[in-house]
Amino acid sequence: MTTATAPNRRRLWALLLGVLLLAGGATAYTVRAAGARPDPATATPSTGFTLGTGTPGSLWFRDTATGRVARQDPGAPGGRAALGPRCDRFHAAGGTALCLQLRPGVPARTYVVVLDRHLREVRRMSLPGIPNRARVSASGKVLAWTTFASGDSYATSAFSTRTSVLDLRTGYLIKNMEQIPLTLDGRRHHAPDVNYWGVTFAADDNRFYATVATRGRTHLVAGDLKKWAARTLKENVECPSLSPDGTRIAYKKKVSADPRAPWRLHVLDLATLRDHPLADPRSVDDQAAWTTPDTVAYAHDGAVWAVPADGTATPRRLVPGASSPVVPR
Repeated sequence: MTTATAPNRRRLWALLLGVLLLAGGATAYTVRAAGARPDPATATPSTGFTLGTGTPGSLWFRDTATGRVARQDPGAPGGRAALGPRCDRFHAAGGTALCLQLRPGVPARTYVVVLDRHLREVRRMSLPGIPNRARVSASGKVLAWTTFASGDSYATSAFSTRTSVLDLRTGYLIKNMEQIPLTLDGRRHHAPDVNYWGVTFAADDNRFYATVATRGRTHLVAGDLKKWAARTLKENVECPSLSPDGTRIAYKKKVSADPRAPWRLHVLDLATLRDHPLADPRSVDDQAAWTTPDTVAYAHDGAVWAVPADGTATPRRLVPGASSPVVPR
């Protein structure tokens, strides 16, 4: 009996050891994925800014001249106070800010920096690619960002993106959203050319909308993080931005084959999937932001502009020399 059961015992111990190693590896992945908290001695100090303070509805943005986070301030030189950290892309909500910084070197990499409401650094990660899109959920608990694999452009037919999602509550990081099962036109879709970008979150921190590109077409997708699934809703939707009431999507729609001016901003009604163009006829390559329930802001031609979401009126230039507009709430 001893000779018959010894191999079984060895196999059992090997199995238990493998399970323990896998469990340890998964835990370590979750902790590392969230990024280590910086040492207090080296962390970014308080800037004197606090998200959500100042005049109600104050616009925050990236100041082009300095690369720093800034806030509209009529009493400051140039009508702005630029005291925040340097960012190439910026977004904020719910007392959390997301700052993407291009890291010098070859190949290109991005620092993903999470900031608190005082714009102090609390987490930092280094990931491949060039900073492109950044979004924080309304609660400030879930973050998403997109990087280009190289110096690509959405105006070309061939590019590669990498979109990640970080849940600050658990530290869990989705390194690449291409892992999420995709249903395209009612059927499960598998293809090596799938690219996600431009995530925007619903109020429940679970549902999301994003752009997915595959086989030369772009689609708006609705996704569910808990169910680990995404499905297409409408073709020709890029860089979606969900309205505060969760009923509309502002996005850029391809309206021309001219690579110099391919897009126009539109707003989509999610209940009917009908859309209308906004009053700015120029080609805007940005993920718009809802600064009020009925106003959309965006970067174009070196400035931040705003236009009513109902398609009326004319665009207004809000801030020259600026990008990444947001009104933190």
